[in-house]
Amino acid sequence: MAGLKIEGNLDNVSEPQLGYIKAVIEKRGFKDAKVVIEPVGKAGDNYVANVKRITVEGINGGSLKMIAKVAPNLEALRLVANTQLMFRNEHIMYTKVLPKFEQLQKAADVPTEERLRFAACYGSFEEAPNEVILLEDLKESGFEMLDRFKSLSNECVRSVLKNFAILHSLSYALKQKEPQVFEDFKNSFFDMWANVATQEETKQYFDQLESSALMILENDIHKKAIKGVVSGSMNMQAKQSKINSNSKHSADNKPQSIMIDYQISKVSSPVCDIHYMVFNCTDYQTRKEHYIDWIDYYHDELDKNLSIFGLKANYVYPRDQLDADLKRHGKMSLGQGVVLGSTLIRKTEDAAKLKEAMESADLDEMMKTANTENLDPETLALFKTKIEGLIDSHLELGFI
Repeated sequence: MAGLKIEGNLDNVSEPQLGYIKAVIEKRGFKDAKVVIEPVGKAGDNYVANVKRITVEGINGGSLKMIAKVAPNLEALRLVANTQLMFRNEHIMYTKVLPKFEQLQKAADVPTEERLRFAACYGSFEEAPNEVILLEDLKESGFEMLDRFKSLSNECVRSVLKNFAILHSLSYALKQKEPQVFEDFKNSFFDMWANVATQEETKQYFDQLESSALMILENDIHKKAIKGVVSGSMNMQAKQSKINSNSKHSADNKPQSIMIDYQISKVSSPVCDIHYMVFNCTDYQTRKEHYIDWIDYYHDELDKNLSIFGLKANYVYPRDQLDADLKRHGKMSLGQGVVLGSTLIRKTEDAAKLKEAMESADLDEMMKTANTENLDPETLALFKTKIEGLIDSHLELGFI
C-alpha cells in the first residue's frame, strides 16, 4: 500500500476539508497509512459542526487519533448557525489564545499538572466554507463526554470551576502584563449573542418559547418569574467560553475536566461562565445543596491562581463584586437557561429533526420544529421540571 488509504464515514466532508486532513496526517509523519473516519456523538450534541473521530494506522507502525470538527458546507445551515464566525472564534482560541496562556504559565514556572489543560490542536483550516479543526482525541487520555440528560455531580462542578478560575486568572494576567495583546484578542472575537439579538427571527423564536413555557407552568409564582425574562434574554451578554467539556477520574478518584468548545468565546464577566455552566449542567437539588460552596471555591481558586502572577483577587475581582455580578446577571441566566434547556432536553430523534429543519432554511419549518409544544409528553414534562428548577434556584438565591 502506498499513500493514505481513506475509509469510513465521509458524509459532510468536502474535498478541501479532506485534503487538509490528509496534509496534517502526512505532516505528522504518516505517508503510508490506513485512515478510518467515523462519526462522533449523537444528534443534539453539536448543531454547529459535524464531529468525526480519525484513526491513523501507519503501515510501518505507529498510530494517531484525532477529533475533527468539520464545518457544514450547506449555505442555509451556515447562515443560521453563523458558522464562519463561530469557527473563527474557535480558531483564534486554539491557535492564538490558548497557546498564549500556556506561554504565560510556563514563564511563571507553573507545574504542568497545575496548568490549564486543553486539547492539543493539530491543525486549523479557516477558509470558508471548508473550515476544519483537528484536535487531540481526549478519549485516549481517559476522558469521556458525560450524559447531557444527567446533572453534573458536586465534584465535577468543582473541577470545571477550577478550570474557570485558571482561565479567568490568565485573562486578567494577560490584560495586566500585555494589554495590547489582550485588546487584540478581545476585538477579534465575534459576539454571537449580540448578533442574534438584532435578528427578527430570534425575537419570534424567543417570544414563542416564552409562551410555551408559560403554558406548561402551573404555579403563578413561576409564571410571574418567567414572564418577560425569556423574550428579554435577547439582550444578554455573551459568555467567555462555551462549557462543553470532557471528564475523567484521576488516580485519587477525583474527576478532571477539559473544556473543548470555544465557538462563542468572548471577553465578558466571569459570572457569565459560572452561570452558564451551573444553570445548564446541574439540577435544582444539586444546586440547592452546593451552590454557595461552589462560589466560595471558585473565588478561592481565582485568588490562588492570580497570586502566581503577582495579582490579588481583592483588587482584580473582589468577592463583593462577584456577588453583585451574580445577582446582576440573574435574569439573563434564567432566560438563557430556558432557551438552552429547550434544546438540551430533546431526545436524539427530536434533535435530528431540529437540525434537519435548520438545514432546510425554511423559517416556518424551523419555528414549528423548535416549538416545545410539539414535543412528546415525556420530554415536555422534563422541560417543565427543568424550568421550575431554574426558577426556584434563582428565587432562592435572590437573583430575580
